[in-house]
Amino acid sequence: MLIRVVRMTFIENKVGEFLENFEANKEKIRNFQGCHHLELWQDENQKNIFTTYSHWVNEKALNQYRDSELFKSVWAVTKPLFAEKPIAFSSKKM
Repeated sequence: MLIRVVRMTFIENKVGEFLENFEANKEKIRNFQGCHHLELWQDENQKNIFTTYSHWVNEKALNQYRDSELFKSVWAVTKPLFAEKPIAFSSKKM
């Protein structure tokens, strides 16, 4: 299993737009082939920083999602809302 973590810092007045887009698409992402889990976390002190935490069967499944029309449509809305470049990494449980 691959664990994917993406930390995103948004322009403060764009947080609502991000949350609307996430809410509209979270079940589609959760049901995407190869995705076993998806959570959204908000930083306790900086309310414009969010992290997605997801579980994927493997890197191939994650890449299939990243190449999908679903990802492209979600990312097209999300990307312009960033205040900083997102930080992403993949890990595995030991």
